[in-house]
Amino acid sequence: MKSNLNRRNALKNIIAGTAAIGVSSGFSSLAMNKTDLQEQPWKLKGNINHSVCRWCFSTLDVETLCTEAKKLGLTGIDLVGPKDWPTLKKHGLTSSMCNGAEINLVDGFNDKKFHEQLVKNYSEMIPRVAEAGYKNLICFSGNRRGIDDETGWNNCVEGLKKLIPLAEKHNVILIMELLNSKVNHKDYQCDNTPWGVELCKRLGSENFKLLYDIYHMQIDEGNVISTIKTSHNYIAHYHTAGVPGRNEIDDTQELYYPAIMKAIVETGFKGFVAQEFIPKNADKLASLKKAISICDI
Repeated sequence: MKSNLNRRNALKNIIAGTAAIGVSSGFSSLAMNKTDLQEQPWKLKGNINHSVCRWCFSTLDVETLCTEAKKLGLTGIDLVGPKDWPTLKKHGLTSSMCNGAEINLVDGFNDKKFHEQLVKNYSEMIPRVAEAGYKNLICFSGNRRGIDDETGWNNCVEGLKKLIPLAEKHNVILIMELLNSKVNHKDYQCDNTPWGVELCKRLGSENFKLLYDIYHMQIDEGNVISTIKTSHNYIAHYHTAGVPGRNEIDDTQELYYPAIMKAIVETGFKGFVAQEFIPKNADKLASLKKAISICDI
């Protein structure tokens, strides 16, 4: 994978495509080889619903990623739009986080000038998500561009309230992602859990929740396990990656994922935990299996 690959560019390509239509839970479990990867099925413990983000493995076509995901015991693939839903269905996988309604990561609901386009996009996508049998649809606050917190909350509420009744009708959850603004997404407004939780409270609907990205929130606020315990009622989805670097979640980075996964399970969480690291090792699928084994507590 090219070193300059980033999620913003990868998502831009994905959105363009959709518009047209017994393993140790600790870091000791590192020795994975191709023979291991061919085992079918790989038995997981069942406490975590595992998925993987499509864009992180964009060197594989969707068909291949689905085949390998099934071997590893995954039940979903994140950030997949309508174009690829038939392939997921063929393999018995769910689109654990749908996308394709957003404009991009920087033009979001916190700015009224994007509301008309966003309301149109999401009004069309919400019924499609429901018809496909899926539930989660991602959205973004957008960048601040000088917008203060109060104005950002008010603008998001104004735009999202036009969509919440439709989401409730179709049993679809609009899920806003928490992204760090220190390293990867400069100026992004929903860059901390309290900001996202306050927006959830103002909207007051079970059909609006947060995507707690563990990598991003470790960078911007830390205190991951405590935050998960106190804010889990507002969280519908989790993403993983190593800190620093956003690579494999192994013993080269500062987060201890078995403890984090244990905290998530203890909250009673029944949603998905999606691997969103950028593999730097040559055998990317071995890296994915290793990450799943670490998180399968």
